[in-house]
Amino acid sequence: MLSDYNPKEIEKKWQKRWEDLGIYRFDPESDLPVFSIDTPPPTVSGDMHLGHAFSYSQMDFIARYKRMQGYNLFYPFGTDDNGLPTERLVENLNNVTAKEMKRSEFVKLCLETLERVRPDFVGGWKRIGLSADFGLYYSTINSHSRRISQRSFIELYEMGREYRKETPFIWCPTCQTAISQVEMEDRELLSSFNDIIFKLDGQEDLVIATTRPEMLPACVAIFAHPDDERYNMLFGKKAEVPLFGHEVPIIPDEKADPTKGTGIVMCCTFGDTTDIEWYLEHNLPLKIAITKDGRMTGLCGKYEGMTIKDARKKITEDLKDAGLLVKSEEIVHHVNVHERCGTEIEILNTKQWFIRYLDMKDEFIRAGREIKWYPEHMRSRFENWVDGLKWDWCISRQRYFGVPFPVWYCKKCGEVKLAEKDSLPVDPLTDHPGSPCRCGSSEFEPEKDVLDTWATSSLTPDLAIELVRDESVKKKLYPMSLRPQAHDIITFWLFNTVVKGLLHKGKIPWENTMISGWALDPMGKKMSKSKGNVIEPGYILDKYSADALRFWAAGSKLGEDLPYQEKDMVTGKKFLIKMWNASKFALMHLEGYDGEEVEPIFIDRWILSKLNRQIEECTAAFEQFEYSRIKALMMQFFLHDFCDNYLEMIKCRLYPDRDGSGEDFGRGLGRGLGSGLDGGLDGGFGQRERESARFTLYYVLVNSIKLLAPIIPHITEEIYQKLVQVAAKGAERGRAKGEKSIHTAPWPVVDRKLIDERLEESGDRVVEIIAGIRRYKSSKGISLNSRLGRVSIHCNGELLDALEKARETVRGTLRIEELRIEKGRVRAEEHVMEIVPNFSTIGPEFKTAAKKIVQLFESRKDEVYRGIRDNGFAELAVNGTTYKILPDHIKEVKKEFVSLEGERIDIIDMPEIGATVVVAMM
Repeated sequence: MLSDYNPKEIEKKWQKRWEDLGIYRFDPESDLPVFSIDTPPPTVSGDMHLGHAFSYSQMDFIARYKRMQGYNLFYPFGTDDNGLPTERLVENLNNVTAKEMKRSEFVKLCLETLERVRPDFVGGWKRIGLSADFGLYYSTINSHSRRISQRSFIELYEMGREYRKETPFIWCPTCQTAISQVEMEDRELLSSFNDIIFKLDGQEDLVIATTRPEMLPACVAIFAHPDDERYNMLFGKKAEVPLFGHEVPIIPDEKADPTKGTGIVMCCTFGDTTDIEWYLEHNLPLKIAITKDGRMTGLCGKYEGMTIKDARKKITEDLKDAGLLVKSEEIVHHVNVHERCGTEIEILNTKQWFIRYLDMKDEFIRAGREIKWYPEHMRSRFENWVDGLKWDWCISRQRYFGVPFPVWYCKKCGEVKLAEKDSLPVDPLTDHPGSPCRCGSSEFEPEKDVLDTWATSSLTPDLAIELVRDESVKKKLYPMSLRPQAHDIITFWLFNTVVKGLLHKGKIPWENTMISGWALDPMGKKMSKSKGNVIEPGYILDKYSADALRFWAAGSKLGEDLPYQEKDMVTGKKFLIKMWNASKFALMHLEGYDGEEVEPIFIDRWILSKLNRQIEECTAAFEQFEYSRIKALMMQFFLHDFCDNYLEMIKCRLYPDRDGSGEDFGRGLGRGLGSGLDGGLDGGFGQRERESARFTLYYVLVNSIKLLAPIIPHITEEIYQKLVQVAAKGAERGRAKGEKSIHTAPWPVVDRKLIDERLEESGDRVVEIIAGIRRYKSSKGISLNSRLGRVSIHCNGELLDALEKARETVRGTLRIEELRIEKGRVRAEEHVMEIVPNFSTIGPEFKTAAKKIVQLFESRKDEVYRGIRDNGFAELAVNGTTYKILPDHIKEVKKEFVSLEGERIDIIDMPEIGATVVVAMM
């Protein structure tokens, strides 16, 4: 039997047992259909954060559902550990600086550190109950991944899709590496807009507005729109650059915006992407003012060595002192920054490797439309990104730790020398080509750059699938079934994987993609270590449990962000405790249950119909990845229909000859089900009615926990195993068969013969009558376990028939000595005992007459009540003035009812369901 609910003990036990039993292992020899998941490899940069727990729980809901649906799950787990965040982690943990070490020594330290920290890091995912096959593991920096990543590079080079070029490109001065367009993000930053004087012919002033005065030494031209009448007479002339003295030409170009600033703009190499276009189109000279580490070069004279910000400030001050600054005003504008470190990006002329793909934008759009998106509207982010692409994919990075390019350069002729595929992985810094260059030379210069981490992460389908050796099995795995990921990396990971899939295999990498949102802080802001608003999952797991955390994660619609609120964890914990206690009650009454199927009585058929509709709706929702709908449906069904109503209504059947309270209350054993009636032919409940309750209780509980198992796997497993133990003979119709785990048990199947909407509607009305009488008891201060003498329920039609079938359930649940079910309306005399005035409306409205009106409420109470009941108002005369009394002048009408036999009764009117209940006063 179940003891007290102890989630820490239960979760730890089952996580170990699942691993020991290999419940989640992929079986390459299985004939079951395969469902393959391109699991996101989390970046090894510290501990798992709440955003991980949020989105990985959501993908796991689908994985567990598909496994129960009978699929052979290919659900690998990898870690992304060749990126800049891992470098930073290694530096921090070991108190070193990468650039001050030999690269080979730093790489060795990185690998050693990763081996040390990886088990605890991966342990976080195991602790939330992720059902991945952790035996199918890859690291984006291990030899397996380096080989595949380097092979990709070689294949694309051989296709003519890769090139190396010295060109202006995006650069991060802090990380000191090139970055791709996808690694930039917009931020609003404070800056200043400066109107600066350039001199024409050494005399006339030409005012140009800029936010980057530090770029003046790199100014190579001035542009204005050819139709701008203010400046068209200046085209062909030259202007002197302030402070630095060199002259630059004034050139017409349609890209100059006449409405921005003063309408004339300086071109510097390079302040922004437009500068690059002008540089290339007009064959302008190259002037480099900024170094790779974000300082001013020798071109800048006395400003050499200053940081960009310091130079900006100093140059602005010097312009002002020289009378060359017309005005300077503070502004907030959008600036491109490196998303990793937040540094404003620069554009430097460097030699980089690129994948050429701008010519494939239409193909990328078509591929995106072949994928099924959940939610569908997320596809627009993909298409907007593709439409806005301006650069080929820069895949080289100037870092210390990463996948090396499998490339050398011939010292004699400069020819690119690729590694042989059968020698991969290689490190050109320590390895050498297996053959001489075509020119005959055997002297080579190694490539020192490493591949962009996304160039490797974009191959995760291959990294995972190539862990399998059998070629016939590999063919079943690609395209993969599902790519789950967060919405913020659609342009990073999803897009780049589509690129590699099309280039290498000519097809999309997966059939479906499931896009999750972010876990936000309680104020609705994205969690960030730099902001100090990160909530560690460990705290939540210790205080509430993994199942409570997963239950919270199921509360967000797919693709939507969800603020973390601790009250949601409390709600989840309460639900789990309720489930536990309900199951504990059920197991107590299922001891020795033999699984014999009986014809269910009316109220059992009611809950069975509702359950089967839940199975139908939950299955349809899971097929659309709408796990939040499953949570909402099951909370309503399990808490309200099953716990609050059904369990209360069967207690009187589960205790033989008792009403569920432990006291004698039955009226003898019944002799049969009576065609669905819930009592025997002579009233009361018998053994067959009890077995109907036990059959239904088992069926509903086992299928309910199966529906919830993908979301809350630990508690459902514990309850399931207890159900298997206490009812070992139970079989068929979705009941437990003794499977090793609920997570490999079959998903519930809808039994359409049990769905009866009209019966459900009638049953709902019966349940509402029971609830109404329970409310009546509470309002009268009567204990719910106390008996009622005689109760009559007056109604017509189907409800009358339903109540006849549910008679003994109603009687037993409410502990009614004598229950009458009668057709038609109640016949009774109504006496008004007191009209309680509403002083808050009477006083302000009637003022000095209020006291007299209140007195008349007592002496003429019948008249006042009948007037309001029949006409909606009553009239009272006070000192010759007639006052209209409305319903809001009355707080309460206290009435007494007397039956035609002269007996005092209480009446519970339920017009919304067409019933009236009469309770004889004891």
